[in-house]
Formats: sequence, C-alpha cells, structure tokens
Amino acid sequence: MAKRDTSRDIDQAASQWTARLDRGPLTAEEEAGLQAWLGGDPRAKGALLRARALSMMSESAQALGEGFDPVAFEAIVAPPPGRSRRQALLWAGGATAAAALAALGVGVATAGTVVRTRRGEIRLTPLEDGSSVLLNTDSRIRIRYDRGERRVALLEGEAYFSVARDDDRPFVVEVDGRRLTTSQAGFRVRRLDRAPVEVLVNQGRVDVAGGKPGLALAANSRMALSGPAAGRPQRLAPETVTRELAWRDGKLAFEGEPLGEAAAAFARYSDTTIEVRDPVLAREPVTGLFAANDPVGFSRAVARVFDARIEVERHGVVLTRAPAS
Repeated sequence: MAKRDTSRDIDQAASQWTARLDRGPLTAEEEAGLQAWLGGDPRAKGALLRARALSMMSESAQALGEGFDPVAFEAIVAPPPGRSRRQALLWAGGATAAAALAALGVGVATAGTVVRTRRGEIRLTPLEDGSSVLLNTDSRIRIRYDRGERRVALLEGEAYFSVARDDDRPFVVEVDGRRLTTSQAGFRVRRLDRAPVEVLVNQGRVDVAGGKPGLALAANSRMALSGPAAGRPQRLAPETVTRELAWRDGKLAFEGEPLGEAAAAFARYSDTTIEVRDPVLAREPVTGLFAANDPVGFSRAVARVFDARIEVERHGVVLTRAPAS
C-alpha cells in the first residue's frame, strides 16, 4: 500500500510550488507536474491556496520596508498579572484608550451620532466611555448614551463592539428588535440583506433579551437572532472565531466554502465583481486568507489552483474553466 502524505508533507509541497510559481511561468513539464500533484490528494488545492495567500501577505509586509516595526504602532500597556499582552491591549482602561485614539486624530463619538461606512471602508469609532465600535464595510450605527445605559443601534451591516467595563451602566446593542446587553465584552453583530441577523461573542458574556429567559452567550459562541436557526447558541472553536473576525484586519478567511460563496463575500468590499460562469467551478472549495480589497489577486490565485481561465473586464473579473487540452 502506498504511503499517504501527511498534512505537513502537503503543506511543504505547497510552499515549494508557491515559490516556483513566484519565480515566473512554468514549463510544460512543470505545469503537468503541478496539475498531477493537485489532482493526487484532495488536500492539495486548499494547501496551495493557503500557501499562495501567505505569500501575498509576505509581499505586503515587505512593501512596508526593512525599517517597519509593527511594535511601534502598539499602545504601550503593561499587562496585569496572569494576562497576556494581547489581552491587555484588548481590555485596556477605557478612558486611556479613548484619550490615545483622540490624540491620534480619531474623533470620539457622542450620544446622538450616526456613524456609517462606505463600500470597502472599515472604520474605528471610539465612544465616550472608552468602548469602541469597529464598523465593517457598508455599515451604519446610531449611538444613544444616557445616564442609565450605553446604547448603540446597528441599523445595517456588521460591527465589532469592544466594551469597557461599567457595572452601573450596561452596554446595549439594539438590532432587529432585540437587545444584547453586557457590562464588558468583545462581540460581533451582523445584519446583512438576505441573511439571518447574528451575534458572535469572542470575549466576555452577552445577554440576549427577547429570546429564552436567561439566555446568555459566552466567549467563543454564536447565535442567529432571526431565520430558521434563531435562538440556538452554537459553540465555536477559537480558530473559527478568528476566521469569522478576519475582516477586522482587512482580510477574508475561507475554510472550504464554495468559490461562488467566496466571490459573493468579496462583492461586499469592492465594486470589482467576481463572476464564476462555470457552475462546477463555483462549487469548488476555497481555503486561505486573502486581502478583502483585492478580488483580482484572489481570482488569479484561484485560477491557478483550479485550472481556470481569468478575464479582467472593465467592472469585474470573469472565471471560467480552461478548455481541455
């Protein structure tokens, strides 16, 4: 019986093929070898997409220059005992965080403010209590703070809430007639056309009003607030939460989603559309991390992996199956 390659073997081969592809066009023999490797193991295509995505991220980092130091852009916060630096940055004192953002020229939103983003824009909005809202593309919120509670309505789109602790004044997100309440948490709320309203919690606890009595979502959990699956909390693996929130870094993460679904995700961020004309190609699973504002780069990576043809037109990209040789 032939020995089956391990996942590490597959990833190593994918890295080698990516390095070869980056050096220039393949010879006919190399192209045949690549296609044979891609067809030999169902894990190969996903591994090559991941390797290509990592290669593109590396090129973006190199473009910043040798002198780029990401640490210089971090807030200098001493983590409390038993807490990591990352946790300290996420849970840093509210007033201090708001003051630092104001010093950087980021205006602090107050009660009565409506904040919105355009297509392709991601915007950080500090709030007066030290909490913040990160708005995803094409989104809109209304802020209504008073002495009794801190209230934000998600009118459309997607937002991530980082809530500073205040035991005397709860933080409430209103969406689709429901109230999500917490004293301190990090969570995402999404309200998109033709999709269920959804909340995802990755830190703290969020209480859901209007559903089952006493219903609360803990860290690493998700729940639909509308649709057939409404009111059923779902536990998530930490890596799933990371993929779901990749948009906060301007990325889109896929783990086996159909190509047609991935193309629709890119349409939220850019006027450059991706049209997949072959129905079989549209069902191919996509895996990897990609820049949300680069649908053309994504399409080129996909075309290479799935042996497809790419045509860049005035307002978009068309993907079709390459003709059989």
